[in-house]
Amino acid sequence: MSRPSKRANNEMREVKIEIDHDSHAEGAVWVSFGDTKVYCTATVENKVPRFLKGTRTGWVTAEYGMLPRSTHSRMDREAKQGLKSRTHEIQRLIGRSMRTAVDLKALGERQVIIDCDVIKADGGTRTASITGGFVALSLAFRNMIENRQLTASPIKNAVVAVSAGIFENNPVLDLDYAEDSKAEVDTNFVFNDQGHLIEVQGTGEARAFTKEEFNQMLELAEKGAGELIRLQRKILMPNMG
Repeated sequence: MSRPSKRANNEMREVKIEIDHDSHAEGAVWVSFGDTKVYCTATVENKVPRFLKGTRTGWVTAEYGMLPRSTHSRMDREAKQGLKSRTHEIQRLIGRSMRTAVDLKALGERQVIIDCDVIKADGGTRTASITGGFVALSLAFRNMIENRQLTASPIKNAVVAVSAGIFENNPVLDLDYAEDSKAEVDTNFVFNDQGHLIEVQGTGEARAFTKEEFNQMLELAEKGAGELIRLQRKILMPNMG
């Protein structure tokens, strides 16, 4: 089998994470998984949702959106027609994933909002958003330490996400749109930097899949997650080699 992108079955697309040093946000990055490009920012607010007031506990949440021409044909802005269920689901996934990375007590009564805006979509927008969103979050905490708003980062662990699926009956890593739109099985994996799973979203788009196929996808995703963790560390700790 030959993938449309000519990649090996266990090969990621080229992944880039670039810090936006000129952003108004406390942390901001451009992240790309191949032709998928997402702008991720982290905004710190000195307030928390009502249910956390007085608890000395912080909160991390997320918002996600796609620009009208991020896809092959123009879509209406969701501000015009209301958020789609897909958007709700993805931004809740991003928020859940980010909260696993943070000691919310150490954050104090502050809220961090991760905004993920898809500039161009070619499959894997949620995995790119989570991977880039964590870097933006880390940069925001670094900024707070420099401004003496925190004495230490409340980050507990890194978070990345990657897709794997079954395309033409073969397990493949990091599906682009050409594969995602025709895949028999599509699965998203969220990992921390200990190699532990945070969340798995798997769907038999065209057929059911076996335990053996799931394990093959998991093995591919573990490989991809390792590569993403190393890239995050390179961006956040460039002097660590």
